[in-house]
Amino acid sequence: MILAPSAEAVRLASKLRDLRESHEPRLTQAVLADALSAEKPVAVATISSWESLTTPKLPPAERLHSYALLFCTDRPITDPPHLVRESELSTDEQRRYQDLYQELIGLRDAVHGGVRGSSLSGSSTWTFEDGPVTIICPEAPSVDWPPLANEKDPNYTRMYRYADLDSLIELWGHVRAANPDLSVVHRLPSEVVADELSGHVVVLGGVAWNQLAKRLLRTLRELPVSQVEVADLNTGEIFRSSGAGGREFRPLFEETEDGRALVEDVALLARLRNPFNHSRTVTICNGIHSRGVLGSVRALTDLNVRERNEAYLSEHFPGGSFALLMRVPVVGAETLSPDLEIASNRLYEWSPKKKATVE
Repeated sequence: MILAPSAEAVRLASKLRDLRESHEPRLTQAVLADALSAEKPVAVATISSWESLTTPKLPPAERLHSYALLFCTDRPITDPPHLVRESELSTDEQRRYQDLYQELIGLRDAVHGGVRGSSLSGSSTWTFEDGPVTIICPEAPSVDWPPLANEKDPNYTRMYRYADLDSLIELWGHVRAANPDLSVVHRLPSEVVADELSGHVVVLGGVAWNQLAKRLLRTLRELPVSQVEVADLNTGEIFRSSGAGGREFRPLFEETEDGRALVEDVALLARLRNPFNHSRTVTICNGIHSRGVLGSVRALTDLNVRERNEAYLSEHFPGGSFALLMRVPVVGAETLSPDLEIASNRLYEWSPKKKATVE
């Protein structure tokens, strides 16, 4: 039995359809898809799913930002179609934009009972419009494998070969829950096939144990952050920003009675277009150490901070592409989730449309 959609979901779908059909001249779904793809590619079938009155899909909040920009003005849509920048809007258009955006967000929030981020499907970063989604996790060096990682052992357990296993368990469960109808798989670098690299790809962990990730990151030429080995740190690779005046970002240690202890790691959270398929994305959750990787993941899965962090990303990176270096505090055995509203947690910020900022 197929359940009927909620009245709130139908109201949002109807509003999106009305905006397109009432535009002068009337827009086709194909023209609308071209216009919305100026910031991030979207398929015609996806537009149709957002407008469906029988089985509507919920658009991400960033897409409603684009809808508001497109329909707040009476300017003709040029060929090729594109969005007007918010900074180019007149005073009257700015007012119409704000009103329309708030209306659309209100309709979207109503689908979840009026509270933004109150459910996993309201989490825009880990909610994908289509699939598949492949999480690439580094493989631990074979010298560190426990006996059960040996395929010849009767009790062979594949997961013992994974590095950053805490991060994988946290992220895979969250992405699966947020996308129940999509294929979400995790792979070791040696297991990834070409078709999976053309879908949505999530890269976990650093380049030392993930050579596939290293090759993939080389293709992301616009990403202004790299990870490099340095002689004075043998437990991980530091981050370095590119360009003139590039800066290094390092972890913090303190001396204790039991030796040197990590008290603050550095995490990289980044999202870009997939270089092999621009209608899909590559998301990077990385760190100098495994604590940084986990902090990068938990920034958008931890119930205590994810709503605020999603709001920060939506406000500051409406186009959806960005790179963030963050502080990740470590207290004893616990890794704390970065709160992006705390300015000191944001070490470096970049998006394709603005200059990088460094704390």
